[in-house]
Amino acid sequence: MVERKKKRFVAGAKCPTCNEIDVIQLFQVNEVETIECVSCGYTQAQADGEVSTATRDFEQMIGVFKP
Repeated sequence: MVERKKKRFVAGAKCPTCNEIDVIQLFQVNEVETIECVSCGYTQAQADGEVSTATRDFEQMIGVFKP
């Protein structure tokens, strides 16, 4: 059986490569958040540990959304 990835679009997000808006989809592969542009194929991945270290010292995270 093939495992399906739950993909969702990020409203208002702009692709850093082609600069189009509303073409970025977000999904997880092996506990790693991945974004992909459906227009040009650009991808970027970020592990959970990198997410917490990306928060600046003076910012506070309220919570992590996990549907």
